[in-house]
Amino acid sequence: MLQFISHYSDRHSYLDSIRLALEGGCRWIQLRVKDATDDEVLPLAQAAQRLCRDAGAKFIIDDRVELVRELYADGVHLGKNDMPIREARSILGPDFIIGGTANTFEDVKLHFESSADYIGCGPFRFTTTKQKLAPVLGLEGYRGIVSRMRAANINIPIVAIGGITEDDIPDILATGITGIALSGTVLRADDPVQKMKNILKIVNHE
Repeated sequence: MLQFISHYSDRHSYLDSIRLALEGGCRWIQLRVKDATDDEVLPLAQAAQRLCRDAGAKFIIDDRVELVRELYADGVHLGKNDMPIREARSILGPDFIIGGTANTFEDVKLHFESSADYIGCGPFRFTTTKQKLAPVLGLEGYRGIVSRMRAANINIPIVAIGGITEDDIPDILATGITGIALSGTVLRADDPVQKMKNILKIVNHE
């Protein structure tokens, strides 16, 4: 499971970043646009959704539950300061994917009990693409969370996020983590499409 999180930089617009990720073979895209209204994000989300549909990719929007419902996107990702998952589920119903951000086992347990479909767990290390960073987990943090999940019989996909490089991926997956979410590692590469292809091979154990 490989998720790409859109990012705006000097080199790439949000849509450019999504286009590159799709071209590289990623089939799970999250549109994350902070500090903008739903009305401002709407045309961008519509264009991103078209790109994802054409490529047969899942299209997730960060935080904006009403926009997800309006566009009938595939799902929403909710951060720790966003709408509670239980509330989002009551608005969206069972047909939408809902992911939640976690930094601790307690977060994971809460999201699982609130009917989340997957967990975005991090940060793995310090990352510049996110403000107000929670404590860094590293490999030990992931090992601890995965082992407590197994002990509690919590079976839900858990995706590592936060400053992950291509070289980190085998060690992260060895902790029992089920997926990887990336942004900067792909977009900072000289050839983002090739970088995405390389990462997909590692994630898929090819």
